[in-house]
Amino acid sequence: MHCCVQSEGMPSTAFPRLRFLPSSAALVVALACCTFSASSRAQAQSNAPLQMHDPTTPEMQPPLDVDRDPVPTIDPVQAPIAQPASQTANPREPQRDKNGMYVLHADVDEVLLNCSVVDEKGHTVIGLTQNDFRVWEDGVPQKINAFQHQDQPVSMGILVDNSGSMRDKRAAVNAAAFHLLQASNRQDAAFIVNFSDRAYLDQGLTSDLAALDRGLSRFDSHGTTALYDAVAASADELAKYSKDRKQVLLIITDGADNASRLDLQQAIRRVQALGGPVVYSIGLLYDANRNEAGDARRALEMLSRETGGEAYFPNSLADVDRIASEVARDIRNQYIIAYHSTKPASLGGYRFVHVEARSPRGARLTVRTRRGYYASARRTTETAEDSRQ
Repeated sequence: MHCCVQSEGMPSTAFPRLRFLPSSAALVVALACCTFSASSRAQAQSNAPLQMHDPTTPEMQPPLDVDRDPVPTIDPVQAPIAQPASQTANPREPQRDKNGMYVLHADVDEVLLNCSVVDEKGHTVIGLTQNDFRVWEDGVPQKINAFQHQDQPVSMGILVDNSGSMRDKRAAVNAAAFHLLQASNRQDAAFIVNFSDRAYLDQGLTSDLAALDRGLSRFDSHGTTALYDAVAASADELAKYSKDRKQVLLIITDGADNASRLDLQQAIRRVQALGGPVVYSIGLLYDANRNEAGDARRALEMLSRETGGEAYFPNSLADVDRIASEVARDIRNQYIIAYHSTKPASLGGYRFVHVEARSPRGARLTVRTRRGYYASARRTTETAEDSRQ
């Protein structure tokens, strides 16, 4: 019914809910099914459980089965995301070499860290330089080879609890989420997931604020809360479609997970295996019973801290808008650090990451970033023949 370690130093339409498909296939299915009624959709929801696989091997786990309600006239996922002219090319994008071959360079040894830095009072610290940071992996110092402190575009998934207990909270929550989007970088892209016992992608990745507002409004609060499944599925969505180096998930929920097939550790491991994103969470736990509130709080705190985000627990619904603005500000003021691991990716396994920052004035600083990552022993370069014949 409801849904919940720090590294220091879419409006409603008659379209049925569809599974994730390429845009052309999704359009065909949508046209074929547009005469279905809302009751058909509800029946499909109850008869089509999530397709789950062994989550203990993240690199091999197929994506979770998440549904979409497409918005007519808007390509929800496949439309390219506009990139700023100054942004460097995605290293995983195919580049044409001098022989007319496409070469995909995937440098699996490079580790990207999105870091938020706060002082002892919790205030965001800006103005630090590369020399103010130190990075360790599995206790071994790492050399920082790239550093940025700019308002870089971010790809964000907004996950809103759609269980029955959220019915009276959704208007305020939706308004706060939309204000966050308005306060974000204009080049950001986001998608909307409404989740209860299943997760629905009600608006795919887009920078269109009107489309995102419609996605937020497509809720029908009922059922239980499969938070962990929604998190893992949303991380998969970002991994597939985001072209931004910075990736974020924002969770808004009012209680503990009670319906997921994944457990908390498996959800965290899935996020880590995909190389991100940072998870922020807002737990509306003020009217939950003590046991449920405690479980939810511990889970949200762990999800956020293990990935470099922050968990917030407002005392009332009136505080959500302020917190959403704080999240937007935190995202826009992150430092991006990149380093090449001294341990070969071919060894695989989980690596612990620790980052510290020092203030030129000697103040004690705290760095929030992901606590670790899974290295993948996949190939670093793939080639394909030129498509021109």
